[in-house]
Amino acid sequence: MSELLSPVKKFTVDHKIKLGVFFIVLIIWLFCLPKNLFNEPTSTVVNSSDGSLIGARIADDGQWRFPAMDSVPEKYKQSILLFEDEYFYSHPGFNPISIIKAIGHNLTKETRRGGSTITQQVIRLSRKNQKRTYWEKCIEIFKATRLEFRLSKDEILKLYASYTPYGGNVVGLETAAWRYFGIPAHELSWGQSAALAVLPNAPALIFPGRNEQIFIQKRNRLLEKLKEKGVIDQTTFELALAEPLPEKPLPLPNVAPHLTERIRNEHHGEQIQTSINRPLQQQLNLISERHFHQLKNNEINNLAILVLDVESRQVLGYVGNSPSGMEHGSYVDIITKNRSTGSTLKPMLFASILNEGQLLPQTLVEDVPTVINGYNPQNFDKKYAGAVPASRALSRSLNVPAVRLLREYGLQKFYNKLQKMNLNSINKSSSFYGLSLILGGAESSLWELTSTYAAMASTLNYFNVNSSTYRTNEYVEPTYLLYPTTNFGETQFEASVVGAGAIFDTFQSMYEVNRPEGDENWHFFDAAQPIAWKTGTSFGFKDAWAIGVTPKYAIGVWAGNADGEGRPGLTGITAAAPILFDVLDALPKSGWFQEPFDDLVQVEVCADSGYRASVYCAQTDKNWVPTLGVRTGPCPFHRQIFLDANEQYRVNSNCYSMEDMVAKSWFVLPPTIEFYYANSNPNYKELPPYLNNCSQMDAQLMEFIYPKKGETILLPKDLGKPTKDIVLQLAHQQSNAIVFWYLNETFVGKTQDFHEFTLNVEPGDYTLTAVDQEGNRIQQKVEVRLASEN
Repeated sequence: MSELLSPVKKFTVDHKIKLGVFFIVLIIWLFCLPKNLFNEPTSTVVNSSDGSLIGARIADDGQWRFPAMDSVPEKYKQSILLFEDEYFYSHPGFNPISIIKAIGHNLTKETRRGGSTITQQVIRLSRKNQKRTYWEKCIEIFKATRLEFRLSKDEILKLYASYTPYGGNVVGLETAAWRYFGIPAHELSWGQSAALAVLPNAPALIFPGRNEQIFIQKRNRLLEKLKEKGVIDQTTFELALAEPLPEKPLPLPNVAPHLTERIRNEHHGEQIQTSINRPLQQQLNLISERHFHQLKNNEINNLAILVLDVESRQVLGYVGNSPSGMEHGSYVDIITKNRSTGSTLKPMLFASILNEGQLLPQTLVEDVPTVINGYNPQNFDKKYAGAVPASRALSRSLNVPAVRLLREYGLQKFYNKLQKMNLNSINKSSSFYGLSLILGGAESSLWELTSTYAAMASTLNYFNVNSSTYRTNEYVEPTYLLYPTTNFGETQFEASVVGAGAIFDTFQSMYEVNRPEGDENWHFFDAAQPIAWKTGTSFGFKDAWAIGVTPKYAIGVWAGNADGEGRPGLTGITAAAPILFDVLDALPKSGWFQEPFDDLVQVEVCADSGYRASVYCAQTDKNWVPTLGVRTGPCPFHRQIFLDANEQYRVNSNCYSMEDMVAKSWFVLPPTIEFYYANSNPNYKELPPYLNNCSQMDAQLMEFIYPKKGETILLPKDLGKPTKDIVLQLAHQQSNAIVFWYLNETFVGKTQDFHEFTLNVEPGDYTLTAVDQEGNRIQQKVEVRLASEN
């Protein structure tokens, strides 16, 4: 064994210096390349769902440098190999023959010729700002061999195509294809590919009007070579020769500018494939431009449109603001900005109340003048209907019923629901917002609100097609990324927020939206496809909303001024809804939601009141309502009364023979509700009067409209002096009743038929009493204060 080792040992001793040098060189060679060959900043590149470029932002160093390519197009590959490095796939990183020819040429000719391979050029590109010397050439060869050992030939070619300069601030093949031809690299023709193959060899040729003849000669020689090598045929060659040269750089596509800017901030320097539907996005841009020109006539300068896929929760269309250049804050992405919600939260409240069995869809809810702890909500048209079906209150966006329902349901409980719906911008305490929460007292964004509507639609869809189950993470944030897909959580049998039955009935009510109360000039929307939609208008006419859902799509629209300036006529129905329906027309038809029968139950409902029918309800309907709707009480407004034989007067056993009495079921509303309800419902029948000498004491015959119980009357100041007149108002169920008014047991006047009474009083505490001619009496405490005292 020692005999065998001795020659090796002898060789090592004799050549230890050479071996030492060899190993040092080997180590240097092994570690001569950095981990990342290129560290230059890249542009932010945004593609649509079909891979098309829809926007880009320049790199931090001012270069248009797209992220590294995934593959090199075949036409360009063939062109660049024949022009730059025909033996690329066979050399170890350098070509000795090319180097010898280049040296010979440079020693005998005035012009200079390079012998660099594509691999050497990649090394040179990574070592920018190095002087072109023979020593530098040796370094390039040394590192090129190491690069060949690290990467495959195709990977090296991708680096070359990604980081080669193409003139000006254009770097990389993909960037050059878009800047010079307006198409992606894989769509380049043979003429275009040949032009870009020769351009890095002399990038100054790209300037229009300069050296064009030299440029075209270079390109045509390459095309001739491609033909001679059999890469292209004669016809292709002739067509390629006829193609024009690229001129000055073209602007890059900017189809979704606000989304592109958002992605630049959130995915800086990356190439992102979004879920944007490019044809739809282009249609949305046209819609926004058309409506912008209409709205700006009323000095409404901004708008935003968001379209989501209900099933995937992906963004299909994104118009962040109006196309008005840099004026009027059009650069601001309104979709992500918080604005007053207006009435857009009302469907969530309606669904929550239905879901817990506190209300049926057609149940009458009060719509009368209301003051709650000094808060005095009013309807859009300043009118009152007395009582309206809950579904109609939602579809007509009535404010007073919404506030009263929120108080009954519970402010904190509703606030907790909103948190579960991931409306994270509503981040102050419920007491901070108060009851105004339901009328726009809180702020949220188009991003959040449209997502919430989409989640409700998705909850209903999933329940219907997945064995009546729900998902734990339904109210997830939308995404503009095509991949990865959204995680909606685990399957469960109980709804996390609101059940399918309540959502379906809510959508049914929203489907019936026509126009706001009192706006008789507005035409009915006649959509080509059904949609559940809701409008909203913030206080001061600063924000106009319209949000709608179909089984497949959720559409959100906002219109207004980015600086918060209000404008007369800036309402959801006039400014935002027309945009919503134009967007709807641009979308494929998706039908209507299926009824979730497993979360509905059929009950007998009073046709007049919408409550569960009582024994006294004369007309009833069979309605499908949310499962817990069976908890609601029977109709409180139908009661049995007794009439005389002619059915003209009410009677009782104290004054009329029982055997001659006629029992009747009668729909009777409380006096205040009746006062307004009778004016808007001409079919409403008031209770008949009592027969002479047959009346009975009935405190429910009368009710104060103003002031309400516990309400303080404030005396305003007029030119520095307090006004002492107050107006008292009362509702009486008997239209011809006479009412006598008393203040602190002192008679102050009487009214008949229309019971409104003006009284001059000093600030103080009083007892107000009203007595009708039959002796029926109501009484309450009244506080009168100067406005400055509160």
